[in-house]
Amino acid sequence: MDVMLAFPYILLVLVVVAILGPSLWTGMIAVGVAGIPGYARVVRAAVLTVRREDYVEAARVLGASRAQIMFGTVLPNVLSPLIVYLSFATPLAALLASALSFVGLGAQPPAPEWGAMLVNSRTYLFSAWWAVAAPGTALFFAIFGLNLLGNGLRDILDPRQRG
Repeated sequence: MDVMLAFPYILLVLVVVAILGPSLWTGMIAVGVAGIPGYARVVRAAVLTVRREDYVEAARVLGASRAQIMFGTVLPNVLSPLIVYLSFATPLAALLASALSFVGLGAQPPAPEWGAMLVNSRTYLFSAWWAVAAPGTALFFAIFGLNLLGNGLRDILDPRQRG
């Protein structure tokens, strides 16, 4: 994971797309592969924090197996930070998929994709501005909405906010 984190996110995505070829599926795979280190770090940090808690030690003392401790005690407490990270990483993935299509490495022309729509309509910017404004506005509101969802989930799932 440290080797993957050593490379910039966009560079890692471009390398995967260059190896596999441009398509919508390749773009999704590339964004997913490049995002793995972030998820791994969040899960590792959460597990290292949770495993030191008293309720994990209590489950161990009561005779729970490793699988019972992992799936019954640790996993439910790791899901909250993972869901919050997912809600913050999803807008980045959507923006990166649109950027890949914008430069011609994502979804190919027959497929409707916001980045491809932006690049195809930029020649009509001065004669038909709405052709650029529609996909740009849709992309903006989708990313903005996903960010608001992430903020709301963080507020709901953050244990320090409860009390």
